[in-house]
Amino acid sequence: MSEKRLSCVLLADRHHGLTEGIRGMLETAFETVVMVADEASLLRGAERLQPEVAVADLSLAHERGLGWLRTLRAHCPELKVIVISVHDEQTVIEAAMEAGANAVVLKRAIATDLLPAIERVRGGEASGPSDHGRGVVKKP
Repeated sequence: MSEKRLSCVLLADRHHGLTEGIRGMLETAFETVVMVADEASLLRGAERLQPEVAVADLSLAHERGLGWLRTLRAHCPELKVIVISVHDEQTVIEAAMEAGANAVVLKRAIATDLLPAIERVRGGEASGPSDHGRGVVKKP
């Protein structure tokens, strides 16, 4: 990450333990890390806080599939959205990218890949995980 800390990131995941670990890492790059645990809070937070980046679990809302991502993209088109997931199947990654994600980072590689993915999407690149868990540039 660049030396200049960004103002705000919104972190959405229902798994509190994982979210706490990710928050600690994000606090090195962002002045404010706001954590939410459901779709409604993510949408309200994104509209109210106007963060530059949102990091959200792929399965944030089981019953709506990727509807939360499409809704978030419709309400906050400038927001950079990074989806985190345990699923590494290409079809899942492609579905997330088609629904509006700027990047997909596998949960098993968060420690090494999340902050670089944030830098890439801030620079206008779209990315998804490679076979090794590293983010790779894909066509935006």
